Amino acid sequence: MKCRGAIFDMDGVLFDTERIYQKIWRQIANENGIELGTGFLRAISGTNGTYMRQVIERYYHVSDGTDIMEECRKRMRKELSVCVPMKKGVPEILEFFQKNEICMAVASSSSMQQIKGNIEKAGLSDYFSEFVSGEEVKHGKPAPDIFLYAADKLGCMPEECVVFEDSENGIKAGYTAECKTVMIPDLIEASPAILPYCRKICRDLLQAKKEVREYFGM
Repeated sequence: MKCRGAIFDMDGVLFDTERIYQKIWRQIANENGIELGTGFLRAISGTNGTYMRQVIERYYHVSDGTDIMEECRKRMRKELSVCVPMKKGVPEILEFFQKNEICMAVASSSSMQQIKGNIEKAGLSDYFSEFVSGEEVKHGKPAPDIFLYAADKLGCMPEECVVFEDSENGIKAGYTAECKTVMIPDLIEASPAILPYCRKICRDLLQAKKEVREYFGM
């Protein structure tokens, strides 16, 4: 089936922000005398809501991770008010899709305020017709809800959409939604366990632009 829609995760795909998140997570841990385990990065990436809170509770050894989650978001907003660093290949792939009349959405675990703020600051608003926040769906990644909702808002069937993700939680969400999944690893290389969930693995969005043409009949 020919694809008609492209759905982008934000942090780690469009913007080089995962490094900032990880810096803040570890700042908070250090302030509380906690050493985060080696599995924290893979566990927390791409999550939000209940799932994120459970990860926080497990690694920070607290009964309720809400306060830590909100503190991280508060510090992140302050960081991104200064600069939103863009990932390699973003303008090129967005321009390519726009010229070929492919509808595009951002589907991110971040808040809608953060999503739109980052997109506007980076000057990318004209490329996207839809935005979906993890706060709008019942179950966050790795559940498929966010991508099912994004596809619906684009007026596409999920199988008509290509999902661009950097996290394993996001790839699992896209796969379960029955979208075509393209992984662009950011801070963590793709593990052998995630390979069956990926249609393609690309080093950056420039390579992805070339690799996904077949999905759109180009």
